[in-house]
Amino acid sequence: MVYKEKIQLIFYIMKFIKSLKFLLIILFNTNFLISQATEDCVQTLSIFAEFAKVKNYDSAFEPWMKVRENCSKINPAIYSYGERILKDKIKRTSGEEKEFFKKDLLKLYDEWVINFPKQRNKNIIGKITSSKAQAMLDYKMSDLKSIYEVFDKAFKLDSESFSNPKHLYNYFKTLYNRYKENDNEVSMELLINKYEELSEKYENESAKLSKKLDIILKKEDEGSVITSRETRNKRAYESQSNAIGTYLKNLDVIIQKEATCDNLVPLYKKNFDEKKTDVIWLKRAVNRMDGKECSDDPFFVTLVETWYGIEQSAGTAYYLGLLKDKTGESDEALKYYKESIALETDKYKKAKILLKISNRFKKTGRKVSARTYALRALSNQPSLGRAYLLIASLYADSANDCGENQFNKRAVYWLAAQTAKKALRVDASLKKVASKAVESYIGRAPTKTDIFTEGNEGSIIKIDCWIKSSVKVPKL
Repeated sequence: MVYKEKIQLIFYIMKFIKSLKFLLIILFNTNFLISQATEDCVQTLSIFAEFAKVKNYDSAFEPWMKVRENCSKINPAIYSYGERILKDKIKRTSGEEKEFFKKDLLKLYDEWVINFPKQRNKNIIGKITSSKAQAMLDYKMSDLKSIYEVFDKAFKLDSESFSNPKHLYNYFKTLYNRYKENDNEVSMELLINKYEELSEKYENESAKLSKKLDIILKKEDEGSVITSRETRNKRAYESQSNAIGTYLKNLDVIIQKEATCDNLVPLYKKNFDEKKTDVIWLKRAVNRMDGKECSDDPFFVTLVETWYGIEQSAGTAYYLGLLKDKTGESDEALKYYKESIALETDKYKKAKILLKISNRFKKTGRKVSARTYALRALSNQPSLGRAYLLIASLYADSANDCGENQFNKRAVYWLAAQTAKKALRVDASLKKVASKAVESYIGRAPTKTDIFTEGNEGSIIKIDCWIKSSVKVPKL
């Protein structure tokens, strides 16, 4: 009995070893096949990527589709290059073929979110989804409501990576167009709230760029060597800054038609009881009324005082200063302005407050104080070009009051032009307005004929009065 059991045990062991060998052969062959498949994917990926890099999208298409279908998670280049490949197909085809590629592009964005929702460990779902919405808009693939909902989904899921200035603008524009078409789901209140939300988003993106740009500007001012990479980055930051400035301006143009004082004041009054403890709502309402110059309305005072009662912040202190300014209490106003600056810890937000205060002083004719606060704004944010433009305008406005003779008075415009050029150097978004200002100031400065007549080419002219500066007469 024992002998038979041993024979049976040996039989089972041999059978197990045979099965194990078979299993190992299968596993080996499977791993070999997987390895081979991965190698094929990498090779095919390399082929289509090389074609795509040189914009030979026709040659890239077939190997790209092969990788997309068989190795969808191998590399994000499948989707970044795939977007370009499909857009090229849409551009160069027509009829049913074009429609097929349009739909496939939307499908690609969905696949992108599933397979590569992150880049360098950061979410890019907002970026991808807003690109899908933009494609739907560009290729007229859906109604405004559906397009808006995709934009809205992108913003709510991941507003951080939803930063493309054009996409942000069209996010609002689709809502605005629905409002103008009398869509009963889009109220004036919703429109204003979305405008405020996106304006803040633009400002945040602008601040991020300014921080990067200021590092390079500081190196330039110190005479340090700027690397080729920093030069490229500077151009990129300036281009992005310019785009933000352009689209934010377009956004403001749209809202100006609707957000008048006649519309805003009744709207805020209607919602006041419900929202009077909501700090964000109060802040946006005050900012919007001030921006639209509705601050003379008594309800503006109610909003500011209510906000200050809940939160003692840089914003509330600034607006209390503004109210004191309006009633002629200059000393009290200055006290609140200083409190506002002290309360703000973010130097870029502090720069914005300092510039606002500078503008207030300019309006009341206090030029020295206006320049002082503008310079303080620049010390916090060197790329704040509007501060240079403000100082330039202060100089230009004082031309007739500074100088012993007509030539010297007009020489002040050279100083104004030099200052405006600084705005042009540090802030690409001000290119048009700064260039126009420079041209205007130079046009009012002494001509070459005037310089020749005076015979003072290359001499230094001291500018007294409040300016306390000097300017060099240009060479002929």
